[in-house]
Amino acid sequence: MELVNRTEVSEFFLKGFLGYPALEHLLFPLCSATYLVTLLGNTAIVAVSVLDVHLLTPMYFFLGNLSILDICYTTFVPLMLVHLLSAQKTISFLGCAMQMCLSLSTGSTQCLLLAIMAYDRYLANCRPLMLMGHRLCLLLAGAAWVLCFFKSVTETVIAMRLPFCGHRVVSHFTCEILAVLKLACGDTSVNEVFLWVRAILLLPVPLAFICLSCMLILATILRVPSTAGRHKAFSTCSAHLAVVLLFYGTVIFTYMKLRSKEAHISDEASTVLYAVVTPMLDPVIYSLRNEEVTEVARKVWDRRWTSR
Repeated sequence: MELVNRTEVSEFFLKGFLGYPALEHLLFPLCSATYLVTLLGNTAIVAVSVLDVHLLTPMYFFLGNLSILDICYTTFVPLMLVHLLSAQKTISFLGCAMQMCLSLSTGSTQCLLLAIMAYDRYLANCRPLMLMGHRLCLLLAGAAWVLCFFKSVTETVIAMRLPFCGHRVVSHFTCEILAVLKLACGDTSVNEVFLWVRAILLLPVPLAFICLSCMLILATILRVPSTAGRHKAFSTCSAHLAVVLLFYGTVIFTYMKLRSKEAHISDEASTVLYAVVTPMLDPVIYSLRNEEVTEVARKVWDRRWTSR
């Protein structure tokens, strides 16, 4: 009987903004444009980081990783756009599991990657003789990707093995793990332990490390005699801090909303801000606040056109 209960649900119905047709028709063009900008902006960051030898530094290596994460995380958006204009808002059991795993993996990796980038900024500004080598960059980035992937696979398997007893309406527009766990009719204590451990290790711990790095960097910047040096250091650090505040602020707010027992339209709205808008703003913030990225992008663009 337990096996029957586990396999009873073959697909989920993503409720999303059902009941708000006007909002769905408004979100479709907005999310479509946002997704297009996200793809173009983050792809441009990756391309510029790879094509120009002047940007083969730890900072731009991690920035390229961050852009790849944003592209991967927003892969659910095309399905969401289809659901916005369709009455058939279903997703298969396997598709839901894959979507959940990818979301958990990319979100967790970004938490660690932002902390690693803060450490890189600390070394560049406070310990310029101890800059990270290429091998260490690969090791740190690879460890973040691999560890978060296996952690997310474990969380997903445990969550999707729960009995759902025929409950298949997810009060969300994506297979968010907290929204899916609300449908379970079995014991979710193990899942809650995993979620609490993840919340502690990936939210307050990296955030505290990032804040400490920023304070040390600020203290160092204030001692720099050159105005141009202070401006350059402050520009790159303020861009990273803006991304950190945007990411962690929306994540904490979204997860606080999703943990509530009752589903509200504001839950989905906050997730749109976190999962759709934030990945679009990351390359915008870094390009506008970083003159080096802007200049290299302009040179790459000019070379492309002059070679034709």
